[in-house]
Amino acid sequence: MRIVVALVALLGLITLATPATAAGSRGGYVALGDSYASGPGIPDQTGTPAGCARSNHNYPALLASWLRVKLTDVSCGGAKTTDMTAPQKVTGGVNPPQLTALTKDTQVVTLMIGGNDIGFGEILQTCGRLGASDPTGNPCEKHYQATGKDELAGRVAATAPKIAAVLDGIRKRSPHAHVVVVGYLRILPQTGSCFPAVPFATGDGPYFDSVERLLNTMLADQARRHGAAFVNPYAFSAGHDACQAPDRKWVEGLVPTSPSAPMHPNARGMQTVALVAFPSVLFGLLG
Repeated sequence: MRIVVALVALLGLITLATPATAAGSRGGYVALGDSYASGPGIPDQTGTPAGCARSNHNYPALLASWLRVKLTDVSCGGAKTTDMTAPQKVTGGVNPPQLTALTKDTQVVTLMIGGNDIGFGEILQTCGRLGASDPTGNPCEKHYQATGKDELAGRVAATAPKIAAVLDGIRKRSPHAHVVVVGYLRILPQTGSCFPAVPFATGDGPYFDSVERLLNTMLADQARRHGAAFVNPYAFSAGHDACQAPDRKWVEGLVPTSPSAPMHPNARGMQTVALVAFPSVLFGLLG
């Protein structure tokens, strides 16, 4: 928590030292990503199509407000890497290919993607279903390792070239943009469980956490390989996972205790992601 307080203090100092017009006046800031960027359930839900579930308090909106920069937010719940270059059908319409929001003048791009490519929703359902059968064991880990190989680790590896292709696509459309790949907040603790708030067996919470860490590591590696920055809110979120008390959690459990979609960041979580990303985004706008 001391680290987050320090980030808040840094935000105040940088904002005071930055003129209102310093954020730039060219192509502004484009936010790409999935539901961990769009903010389903967090008030107020804005934008079209409605099925993308964008909040005006998601981390892109917070960054744009703090930095007084034009934001084009095309993040969308359920998005995969394929939805960067193809239309995504959602409730209420179609979200255009996200990369079409980019222009040659775009200054900063944030990208948060990959969770749905490895099957985030399916993993949650499978682990929750199996957890009831062996609440003190690790049935979900056994399920995904039944062949002798870790299926989820394989999915992360298979997603790496897809992330690479997205980053190449961003660079092609916005060659001068500062690109920031954003990792995922800690969802479950590294040890223990909180059944039934999150109905994972005792051994499967740590297994899920290890897969998330592997995903974030892969995202960091692809960012480095493709000349993008990487920011990792996971590193700041120990003790703020979905198993914590309502006033401490940054990611909600199966039954949210503050406005959010189940197993997604709440408003405090979005603020944390914005704080962690702030210095890199500011650098891109001033560069």
